[in-house]
Amino acid sequence: MRFFRSSNETKFMLFEAFVLLAWGRILKSVPFSKLAPKLGNRMRETSYEPVEEHHKLLREISHVVYLASKYTFWESECLVKALAARQMLKRRGIESTLYLGTGRDEQRKLIAHAWLRSGPYIVTGSEGMEQFTMVAAFANFHT
Repeated sequence: MRFFRSSNETKFMLFEAFVLLAWGRILKSVPFSKLAPKLGNRMRETSYEPVEEHHKLLREISHVVYLASKYTFWESECLVKALAARQMLKRRGIESTLYLGTGRDEQRKLIAHAWLRSGPYIVTGSEGMEQFTMVAAFANFHT
């Protein structure tokens, strides 16, 4: 099993992602009016400028969040992944913007999607995001 051959840092990040996915799932059950103020600066965005030293870490966080989400026994879809990755970035002092979007499925039913961006890189939610119209953005600036 590849997990046991992974570095201790990767194992820790996978554990961190798993715990934060659970935390994100709990947050998803909170009424949005109470959750929104905690998501960041509403309708603001962080810079699109790449920070070269963050590129590898952003890829790793994206990878471990997606990997850990495959093994949760709770729903870990787009918003839960975005919340988990956002917290991982925040803990490391890396800015990010959480986006919420809406669209329509094949039956014309309203659907929603969330994605997380840091610099020019989409950390989570890149799959299918182009079919959604952004309705909210929440910036987390490095403080």
